[in-house]
Amino acid sequence: MTDQSKIIYTHTDEAPLLATYSFLPIIAAYAAKAGVDVETRDISLAGRIISQFPDRLTEEQRIPDHLAELGELATKPEANIIKLPNISASVPQLKAAIKELQEQGYDLPDYPESPSTEEEKEIRAAYDKVKGSAVNPVLREGNSDRRAPASVKNYAKAHPHRMGAWSSDSKTNVATMGEHDFRSNEKSVVIEADDTLRIEHVGADGTVTVLKPEVKVLAGEVVDGTYMDVAALRRFLTEQIARAKADNVLFSAHLKATMMKVSDPIIFGHVVQAFFPTLFEQYGEQLAAAGISPNDGLGALLAAVESLPEGEAIKAAVAQGIADGPELAMVDSDKGITNLHVPSDVIIDASMPAMIRTSGHMWGPDGEEADTLAVIPDSSYAGVYQTVIDDCRAHGAFDPATMGSVPNVGLMAKAAEEYGSHDKTFEVPAAGTVRVVSSNGDVLIEHDVQPGDIWRACQTKDAPIRDWVKLAVTRARATGAPAVFWLDETRAHDANLIAKVKEYLPEHDTKGLTIEIMAPAEATAYSLERIRRGEDTISVTGNVLRDYNTDLFPILELGTSAKMLSIVPLMNGGGLFETGAGGSAPKHVQQLVKENYLRWDSLGEFFALAASFEHLAEFAGNKGAQVLADTLDRATGTFLENDKSPTRRVGGIDNRGSHFYLALYWAQELAAQTEDADLAAVFAPLAESLAANEDKIVAELNGVQGSPADIGGYYRPDAEKADAVMRPSATLNEALAAL
Repeated sequence: MTDQSKIIYTHTDEAPLLATYSFLPIIAAYAAKAGVDVETRDISLAGRIISQFPDRLTEEQRIPDHLAELGELATKPEANIIKLPNISASVPQLKAAIKELQEQGYDLPDYPESPSTEEEKEIRAAYDKVKGSAVNPVLREGNSDRRAPASVKNYAKAHPHRMGAWSSDSKTNVATMGEHDFRSNEKSVVIEADDTLRIEHVGADGTVTVLKPEVKVLAGEVVDGTYMDVAALRRFLTEQIARAKADNVLFSAHLKATMMKVSDPIIFGHVVQAFFPTLFEQYGEQLAAAGISPNDGLGALLAAVESLPEGEAIKAAVAQGIADGPELAMVDSDKGITNLHVPSDVIIDASMPAMIRTSGHMWGPDGEEADTLAVIPDSSYAGVYQTVIDDCRAHGAFDPATMGSVPNVGLMAKAAEEYGSHDKTFEVPAAGTVRVVSSNGDVLIEHDVQPGDIWRACQTKDAPIRDWVKLAVTRARATGAPAVFWLDETRAHDANLIAKVKEYLPEHDTKGLTIEIMAPAEATAYSLERIRRGEDTISVTGNVLRDYNTDLFPILELGTSAKMLSIVPLMNGGGLFETGAGGSAPKHVQQLVKENYLRWDSLGEFFALAASFEHLAEFAGNKGAQVLADTLDRATGTFLENDKSPTRRVGGIDNRGSHFYLALYWAQELAAQTEDADLAAVFAPLAESLAANEDKIVAELNGVQGSPADIGGYYRPDAEKADAVMRPSATLNEALAAL
């Protein structure tokens, strides 16, 4: 088997991982008949942790650094990678995964919260490679093309999902700083020649501390520096807490503590402290001495104080703070889990569209929906959500049966923009100046800062920008829809990008195309006006807005972002095929363990797989792969028409049943196609067998529902147990084995 006919399917986490145990045997069996080899690589959170500590583990326990291997592959023309959603771990998630692995017999060190020895610093550095968005920047050696496949859009129009009604007197709003934040403090430069920069802090007494000694940059690269003024942040948060109480609305904070793994947990910690001022005035020193950080959230704090002498008093102070403040938006009102319990529980790109879809409401502590003040401290993109809220308040909820679509072309290659800033983000240790200095000593960017301010730099290389402009024109040409670059000329970074867009657009034939540049809030309003007329508009955005828009619009249009086609044309010719968002994956696993029912919808995997086969057919000249792609597309259409996606509750088909029906329809399409007689002959008996045994197979799959399931671990399930749980139909297993 040559590398040219190979697909890499990633083992990730939570519900997508469990679904893989059911779906991958089908994929591998079908692909093999067309000469396509399907291999797996483990990029799960647990797998990435294990790969960092080979010297501490037995031979059987070790896992190679599959992420690094795939990062290397992504730069090669033969790359063909199907990437499922993975955990972007917050510190509490990372600690939980370490604990589970230790209990499973892995000799892993604890996560050092405040490393002091050299060994602890090395351990912390190893774990820091794993937390946050460690995967995507490594694999995304190309820009993003995300859109709703026609079959999904048509299904959503024919079967519109429920949208909450909006009231013109809704008190829901976004609160954002607008000054003294990352957006307003941003400075940006375009690098003239290849260089190595350094980032340093100059204290008030002139002491120079190098924060990052080497930042390699290329000619034409855009480099930004900015900071969040923490004193202004604290004033802002205190004001918004009072505003929420005065307006009698829920208070919620919306951040991205997973992707922005350095800055946003710190901001989250400030929200927790601002909400409980008396608690931290009275017990702040004791909490800090015990290593309890507000950055980890209220849940971790409450768990940790159990062992402190003041534990009961601290818990009472928390209860008093909740009573004194505005009502908090809840993650789980039944269990008392608030918006402030876990930094990774409320992720802005998933939480804001869900709120907008639900009448502008979040869940309150009484288990009822209520208007909400959504606090988004940095103002870079907060206006997008406020614009959508204002539009719904004025015109009512959107209608999925008639609304247009907003596909996205996203600039993300080579860790572009803010999402590549983790290794260049610092909590300022002392008053002074942070500056970016070239190799010859020129100061390119500098900011006066105070202790606790959050300073960050990010990079956007020229080649990805050029490729992004090309991809935008390609999609506009292919669809006829207007392409709008969401760029704000009054923001430093965007001003430099606008200059480059204007430089690179003339390289392409744009005759007859509508290509615009608008600030994000203006672009949102333009797109919404077209959506309500049933018209499509391509949003051409940077990396963060790519993330936000590819949840916002699909959740409104389709009810979910998991059904999007997500293609990353890699810059060196390969393909990365992503399968949708994993935001609801934790709840799905909880339901499976409780009642052996997995409601994860693998539709995104179906689309990614078809696109992967198509790419492989073109790259390797494998005609059988093209037949697999075409028949899978048709089978997915039948799957949608017959409504075989998982239902929400025990009794209907779940993820495993949906995989059976996809296998049935795919086998039938393969048997009926005329492009490859040999493949038709191979799949005819399987199609016949699956159809004849449909009732029996569904009964075997559904018969296990309703009682607890043992998968042997949350972060690292036991492979044999997970396989047994996810493949409970002997009849289906035997049919695949016979193939």
